[in-house]
Amino acid sequence: MLSPKHFRAVVGLLILASTLGAKAPTRVKRKTSRSRVQQPAKPVITSDSAVVNDPKQTTDIGPGAKGSLVVRAQILLDRANFSPAEIDGDYGKNFRNTVAAFQGSRGLPQNGIIGAETWQAINADTAPAVQPYTIAPEDVAGPFEPIPKDMMLQAKLPALGYASPLEGLAEKFHCSPKLLQQWNQGKSFDKAGESIMAPNVAGAPLPKAASVVVDGSDLSVSALDETGKVLAHFPASVGSEHDPLPVGEWKILGLRRNPIFHYNPNLFWDAEGKQSKVEIKPGPNNPVGVVWISLSKEHYGIHGTPEPSHIGYTQSHGCIRLTNWDAAKLADMVKPGIPAILKE
Repeated sequence: MLSPKHFRAVVGLLILASTLGAKAPTRVKRKTSRSRVQQPAKPVITSDSAVVNDPKQTTDIGPGAKGSLVVRAQILLDRANFSPAEIDGDYGKNFRNTVAAFQGSRGLPQNGIIGAETWQAINADTAPAVQPYTIAPEDVAGPFEPIPKDMMLQAKLPALGYASPLEGLAEKFHCSPKLLQQWNQGKSFDKAGESIMAPNVAGAPLPKAASVVVDGSDLSVSALDETGKVLAHFPASVGSEHDPLPVGEWKILGLRRNPIFHYNPNLFWDAEGKQSKVEIKPGPNNPVGVVWISLSKEHYGIHGTPEPSHIGYTQSHGCIRLTNWDAAKLADMVKPGIPAILKE
């Protein structure tokens, strides 16, 4: 049997361990399970908003950590335009790369680990990381409908909206649906007037970019100013062995919000069965999401996705995919004619 002294020591170690814990688009990747790396398991996140909102939380966290401190860092970096992709409380490879990019922009060592100096920079944003939100009538207005994976069936739908109010709310707050469910157990996401806790992702006005860099080495898209300083950083899916990233210096031609997707099976090496060219109506679950930013490389662009959890973990047909909210942010930062540099 442990003595009281030894018992307290073991409990202290367990507590510490838990803390660490343009032109219309024509070419994109269909929904696929072909993964570049295995997707991480989703962690269970505490609903204690006091932990997530505490600016005095400065415990070192790094790859493999899970929990509320990771959520806090993800939300604050998202607000600083250094996106974790989907806020999910998991310190995976997307988030490590984002942390390193943020550190570089602040002149800190780019080790991808959030230590005292990085926490100090992140905690300069003193607004609450999570806050109450009352579900509005428009959040539950719909229509909501499951989206088939088959392109021919998608083409028959009048719009590619959300499958559920929960999916729409998760996109609004840049987070995984599971995170909202874990924070709001017993709450109804399809009821206007329901109060829930949600990430506070309202950030400062976006600066204009002088250029965009797509980097296949860390699967990212960055917006830069005239001096080359990184203004924003977004995890991305950027190509495959069948359709590698078209490396080179291109230009942004223009953009379309809520685009129609022009599906051409001849451009898809893995198109299955008898298919034809079809138009797929706009919506967040459209294959190119809510934004298409066209490049001077024909058929290629930067765009959103109906599957934010797959960003950085699945391949594309050469185009560059971001979460819908990151694609919308980037669209606000760019204009026709600026360079788009694609590199491996």
